[in-house]
Formats: sequence, structure tokens, C-alpha cells
Amino acid sequence: MAQMDLHPYLMFDGNCREAFEFYQNIFGGEVNFMTYGDLDGSCPAGVRDQIMHGTLMGGSVEFMGGDAPEGMPLGAGKINLSLSGFEEAALREKYEALSQGGTIVIPLDRQIWGDIYGAFQDKFGIDWMVDIRTA
Repeated sequence: MAQMDLHPYLMFDGNCREAFEFYQNIFGGEVNFMTYGDLDGSCPAGVRDQIMHGTLMGGSVEFMGGDAPEGMPLGAGKINLSLSGFEEAALREKYEALSQGGTIVIPLDRQIWGDIYGAFQDKFGIDWMVDIRTA
């Protein structure tokens, strides 16, 4: 079977541009945006500059997202983005940077299963898990 790509698609409440620029500073890569105004120049002025579709590609992670159209629910919070690997220093750095201004749910610490693990919600309301593998 051919490999497929799975990219998280993050929905925001009007602050997609700010969030993607924040993530780009942490992960690198290239950000591209298409606004609602780019798609339809006759859209209401209040949404013209909001992001209809954005991508962060070519860095250490890749994902897509946009500002939710008015009346569209943002989701039920059933998704967590998970960063994992063996590079402790790099993953600790990502945990610290991404959690700035957010809410720590589980402090980054050694867990009963042996890995170093932590969880938080970033300042944009996105839930993250970081797992530093030890074996």
C-alpha cells in the first residue's frame, strides 16, 4: 500500500496567522496563507483578512489550518498533537517554547512507564503532548 500523509488541520477563532507564525518560530518551515478576501473579494470586511487556509510545511512538523467561519464550531477538543522522540534537549526546548502563555496540564517529568512526558494547552487553545522516549 502506498504511504499517505496525515496533516493535522487546526481551526482557530480569528488568530490563525498569529498561531502559525508562533509555530514557525519554534519548528521552522514555510508558512503560506490564503485569506477569505483572496478567495472572494466581496466577502464582509470583518473576515477579509482572516485565514481561509494556511500551511506550515518544510520544518520539523507540517500542518494546516484556518480561521473557522462564523457559526462553525471549533471542535470538541478530542485531539492532542503529540511530539515524541529520543532527543531530550530538543523536545524539552519545544515543550518550553510551545507552552509559553499556555496552561500546563502535566509537568514534563519522568513517568511510571519510564519516559519523560508532559502535556499542556498552548496559548491558542491547542492541546499538546510531549513524550521523550528513554528506550
